[in-house]
Amino acid sequence: MPHHDHHPEHGHHGHGERGQHGNPKDLEHFVAKLEDPERLEWQKPDEVLDALKLGPDSVVGEIGAGSGFFTLRLARRVRHVYAVDAEPQLLGVLRDRLQQAAVRNVTPVLGMPERSLLPAGACDLALMVDTLHHLPDRAAYLRELAAALRPGGRIAVVDWHRRELPVGPAMEHKVAREDALLAGEQAGLALVDEATFLPYQYLLVLRART
Repeated sequence: MPHHDHHPEHGHHGHGERGQHGNPKDLEHFVAKLEDPERLEWQKPDEVLDALKLGPDSVVGEIGAGSGFFTLRLARRVRHVYAVDAEPQLLGVLRDRLQQAAVRNVTPVLGMPERSLLPAGACDLALMVDTLHHLPDRAAYLRELAAALRPGGRIAVVDWHRRELPVGPAMEHKVAREDALLAGEQAGLALVDEATFLPYQYLLVLRART
């Protein structure tokens, strides 16, 4: 999980000087990119959350929370959010935003590249947006993440189609939909739902095979 930033900018890798988790050292500029109003048009966060059919009692583990683009929206819909990121500076930004918004149902979690560090059996859903392509071992991470789910819990993955796009990482860093499904299969997960309304990304919903 080396940086979990929901990065929207084109050609993210190789863009400016970066810290150890791949995030730009100019944190203010980077957060502005994450929160760019234009991102609403193609990331469609409210539509994504609608598609996941979350209830007011749901507990969600968000992998790659970044500065809180999805976190704050999730917090308005569900009982509790565990907001995981591997970059301490971004979690600091998120904590400030939570405080400013008086949001009290979010727990920031400093994760690791190989593990989310979510509590076992705590979540109804794990949401991973623009993050899968950063994981050093996707199948192993998904397998570990599944242990954080309650029985019947789901993992939702949103990431970039592997083709030329006006936003997102360089081609060599993208994970094709088929490769995302393969990682899920290797982790013991099966596809149970899929949405196709995002212009540049796939949305896969996975659940442990029974």
